[in-house]
Amino acid sequence: MLTVRYHRLGLRADDRVLDLGCGAGRHAFEAARRRARVVALDRDAGELIDVRGLLRAMKETGELGTPAPVSTVVSGDACRLPFPDATFDRVIAAEVLEHIDDDVGAMAELARVLRPGGTMAVTVPAWLPESVCWALSQDYHAPRVAGGHVRIYRAGGLRARLRAAGLEPRGAHHAHALHTPYWWLRCAVGPADDEHRLVRAYHRLLVASIVGAGVLGHLTRLVDRMANPLLGKSIVIYATRPDVPA
Repeated sequence: MLTVRYHRLGLRADDRVLDLGCGAGRHAFEAARRRARVVALDRDAGELIDVRGLLRAMKETGELGTPAPVSTVVSGDACRLPFPDATFDRVIAAEVLEHIDDDVGAMAELARVLRPGGTMAVTVPAWLPESVCWALSQDYHAPRVAGGHVRIYRAGGLRARLRAAGLEPRGAHHAHALHTPYWWLRCAVGPADDEHRLVRAYHRLLVASIVGAGVLGHLTRLVDRMANPLLGKSIVIYATRPDVPA
């Protein structure tokens, strides 16, 4: 389930890509399939073990092409990235900034490692769906949840932070509208109760929307696309680092 649209990111084969806060690796895997040279970075060592293993398996099975592009898995801190200036052509920061106390410092680091003329995709929970989640349950976000969400972004505020970091926001879209009622339901019954019968039933619907090939799958994906502008769980903002003047 991808949040970023790679054609809007401008991803090309052989690009150097940083997937910040890669988690389980969904965006890193897709970038590697498109023959980019990927660095997947996260603070969670357990997640990185799985990401490293799947990248290795994708290479061994030929899923990444021949020769396979070099992909690297790195443990690191978003506010102190272990890379020189202008290392990457593309940067992806998907659903990570809302977890970071010093998000301004993290954005400055992302801008630093992005080359002039490079592009970045930043995704965060959208204001309306996230605000409802916070209102429904104190157990959904920090401080009760260690490592949980520490703020709610408005699109304009996120754009202003990106500009302050030296980036130029270009375009945006929402994603994953069908996930919004799911998380409202989770918050209503208790975020930790993923065995609730309504939660499990809705989860089956989400799986159908992601992988289903039948009528239900096509219908749910259509509903998701139509509802995204209003109810999209995530907002994605694409930004460019300006070229250095001659």
